[in-house]
Amino acid sequence: MASAWGLRDAVPVTEQTSPTPVDFWFDPLCPWTWLTAEWLIEVATLRPLDIRWRIMSLAVLNDGREFPEEYIDLMRRAWRPVRVITAAEQQHGPAVVGPLFTEIATRYHHDGRSDDDAILAESLAAVGLPPHLLEAADTDAWDTALRASHTEAMDLVGDDVGSPVIRLPDISSDVAYFGPVVNPVPRGDDALRLWSGIQTLVSTPQLYELKRTRTTPPTFDS
Repeated sequence: MASAWGLRDAVPVTEQTSPTPVDFWFDPLCPWTWLTAEWLIEVATLRPLDIRWRIMSLAVLNDGREFPEEYIDLMRRAWRPVRVITAAEQQHGPAVVGPLFTEIATRYHHDGRSDDDAILAESLAAVGLPPHLLEAADTDAWDTALRASHTEAMDLVGDDVGSPVIRLPDISSDVAYFGPVVNPVPRGDDALRLWSGIQTLVSTPQLYELKRTRTTPPTFDS
């Protein structure tokens, strides 16, 4: 795996000088979302991107829907990390969102952990944020801001999707897409090939959906 916050080491190797803006809405508890985020970070080491890390919430998306009890339990857990990230963003600005998301997702998915309090506390410490932000995990104090960020994504893409949601505002400012879902993370030329394909697809306003069934569990770099 690259460094815990891959964009710190990004060195664009292209004649392009203006970073391409990318809005990326995520729920850190979703392993597929983290695979997509790693792909985007990989692209950012090869092309100049301005990734705006945005918060969405599977707990908000699925609130009130009927699911098996084990998935309902997962959605209860899903409130906690997005609330902490939202509180961090509201108190310390949007620049902390990407690094905090990366720290949390790495512990959940690469490390295979589920000890939520320890994960959140360690992640806050890793990016230099105060430990009291952990208290946000169990309060709805920041839910208005959380829901507003989530709703912005859903207004662009519709509510029959999940995490992540991606938008390239320079190409299409009023449309976003779910995905891309990747497994494992494309690297190098493969990552760039997919990036070029995404740029082509989102520039086609007639496109709505392109999908195939996932046949393997999420595969993370060691």
